[in-house]
Amino acid sequence: MGHLDDGPYPQPSVSPLLECTVIMKQRWAIFVTILALLAAPAFGQQRRKVIVDQDASGPGGSNLQAIMTLVQSPAVETLGIAIVTGDAWRDEELAHTLRLLEIVGRTDIPVLPGAAFPLVHTREEALLDEQLFGKINYMGAWDTRWWHEPFDLPPSKFPEGMPIAKPSAEDAAHFIIRMVHQYPHQVTIVEVGPMTDLALAIRLDPRFPELAQELVFMGGSINPMSNDAEWETDPRHEFNFWFDPEAAHIALNAHWAKVTCIPVDISIKTHFTHAMAEQIARSGTPLGQYLLKYYVAVIDYMWDELAAAAWIDPTLITSEREYYMDVNIEHGPNYGDTLTWPARDKPNITGVPVHVLMDLNVEKFDKFFVDLMSSPTPKPMP
Repeated sequence: MGHLDDGPYPQPSVSPLLECTVIMKQRWAIFVTILALLAAPAFGQQRRKVIVDQDASGPGGSNLQAIMTLVQSPAVETLGIAIVTGDAWRDEELAHTLRLLEIVGRTDIPVLPGAAFPLVHTREEALLDEQLFGKINYMGAWDTRWWHEPFDLPPSKFPEGMPIAKPSAEDAAHFIIRMVHQYPHQVTIVEVGPMTDLALAIRLDPRFPELAQELVFMGGSINPMSNDAEWETDPRHEFNFWFDPEAAHIALNAHWAKVTCIPVDISIKTHFTHAMAEQIARSGTPLGQYLLKYYVAVIDYMWDELAAAAWIDPTLITSEREYYMDVNIEHGPNYGDTLTWPARDKPNITGVPVHVLMDLNVEKFDKFFVDLMSSPTPKPMP
C-alpha cells in the first residue's frame, strides 16, 4: 500500500481519438439543446390563429373551398368557422359546412351560427330598389331563382347528405370576442361574407378590432376590368358590401391593427377550372373527391379562396394600393357601393388605411391551391 502523502495518483491513459469523440458528443448535445430551445417558439409561431366568417353556400364552390384553404394549411390553426347569411341562408350554410367537415374528418373545429339577417337591409327593400333603379343581377339568399324561407332546409339543397354534427351553442359574435381576448393580437379574422357578425361583435365590444391581429376581407370593388353584367353599369357594386351595407360601414370605421381587402378587381382574375378539380381529385383524398363531385361550373371566380391564400402566402400578390374605404349607406341607386379615398382626400372621420390587393401571380396561386387541396387533411391537434 502506498502512502497517501506521496502525491497524486497516476491517471489511466486515454487515446486521443476517444477523447476527441467524447468532446464532440458533449458539444453536439449542447448544440442540439440550444437549437431545440431556439426552435420551440418559432415552431409555435408557425400555426397562425384564424377565425373565418363565411356565407357558406354549397355543396362545393368558392365559399367552402375558402374554408378548406385555411383548414388544409399546416401553418394555420382554425379556431372556428362563423356562418352568416349571404349567398344562402345561414342554417342552410351551417349544414353544408358541418357536412364537409365530417367528410374530411375535422369535426373538432367549432362551427358558430352567426347573423340570420342583415342589420337593416331587407329582401323587400331590395326588390323595391330593383323596380325603382333597375335589375340587380345577384341577390344571394334573396334571389328569386333559388328562393326558399329562411329557416327551411329543402332536401334538394343537400346532395352531399345532412350532417350528424351540430353547430356550436355559442353564437359567432361572442365567440369572436372571446377568442381575441383569449389570444390578444394573435387572431386574424378572414371575413369572406357580409360583415354582419363583425358589426355585432364591434357593437358588443368596441375594443375587439384593436385586440385582433388583422382583418382580411373579400369585399368591395374599385374598377374591375370585366364585361359581366353585375358591374357593367355600377363598377363600385359588390355583393358582400351590398347585402349588409351598414355592417360593412361599422367594420370599416373600426380601428383595426391592419386591414387587407381582396376586391372584385383582383378576384375576377382567378378561375377554378374543371381541370384543376380533376387534378385535385387524383390525390384520392375525400376532399379531392368532394371538390370534383360538386364542382361549380357556372361561376368559377375564386373569390374567397384568394383571400385565404393571400393571407397564408403574401408572395402570391404582385400589386397593392392603399385606400381609406367605406360603404355608401344612403338608400338610393348606389346603396351599398364601395367608397374609397387616397390619404390626401380622406374624410375627417374614417377607419384605418386598407391594403387593397390589385394583382397576383395567377400561375403561382393556382399551383398553391391545387397542391394544398391535394394534400391529406391535417389531423386535429391533440
